[in-house]
Amino acid sequence: MTVTRSEPVIEETVMTCGGAVSTQRTPDGPQWAARSCAQEVFHPRPTGRDRYSISEVAAHTGLSAHTLRWYERIGLMPHVDRSHTGQRRFTNRDLDWLALVGKLRLTGMPVADMVRFAELVRAGDATFAERERLLTVHRENVRHRIAELQSTLAVLDYKIDIYADARRRASERG
Repeated sequence: MTVTRSEPVIEETVMTCGGAVSTQRTPDGPQWAARSCAQEVFHPRPTGRDRYSISEVAAHTGLSAHTLRWYERIGLMPHVDRSHTGQRRFTNRDLDWLALVGKLRLTGMPVADMVRFAELVRAGDATFAERERLLTVHRENVRHRIAELQSTLAVLDYKIDIYADARRRASERG
């Protein structure tokens, strides 16, 4: 599909900022998007297209074709369109969903919880409260793990300082 109008091309992007994931439509892509915090991550979409093969999605997301098929099989991916020859055709909306799933994966959300979240999304607006609860519980788990990692990092910093001081004293004597 070619864009032939003189208006700026509208490109959908997924913005992750402060833990929220939202889709924005921005003129001429992500460089025009308002930057409201330092954690923003933009995932630009190829202009003028809204159908991608599984290999294109794999290249774009870093997921393997096998993983994408598995996501579909277990119900983590919404219905993926098929071409007249039966090949999967992913949309920009699918790419946005995969970006969110990737963030949930990075935070350590169990696959069963991600699948449950996907089911709730498909069930519609009546599930907002349950979706919020699921994400709130998960956020608390993430915060707990972050606190554990910060404590572990403090121990590592302490040990590194001990070895650096010992090396410095040895070289001064030396």
